[in-house]
Amino acid sequence: QVQLVESGGGLVQPGGSLRLSCAASGFTFSSYAMTWYRQAPGKERELVASITSTGDSTNYADSVKGRFTISRDNAKQTLYLHMNSLKPEDTALYSCNTYYRRRSYWGQGTQVTVSS
Repeated sequence: QVQLVESGGGLVQPGGSLRLSCAASGFTFSSYAMTWYRQAPGKERELVASITSTGDSTNYADSVKGRFTISRDNAKQTLYLHMNSLKPEDTALYSCNTYYRRRSYWGQGTQVTVSS
């Protein structure tokens, strides 16, 4: 079965950096686009960044452009989100997602808290 397992979250000071990972299994990772979402308390879930199956095209929310970088290692079946210049407003639960065989799959999420 499809499994997505995020890791790498934590508490970081404003201006700091984190790298999130999403380990995928149960499907041909290299054939599917992947997306990072986040949801802060009391707010709707928002798309953070997406990447095509080959990694040759990416898309970012305006709020993270120039600070976050999405990437993937198809050999390791892992998706990454490199986050720099973190701000308190980046605090949220970050989840990875894929759409496989007409169904949307989510990981359990990893919490990122940006605070001094």
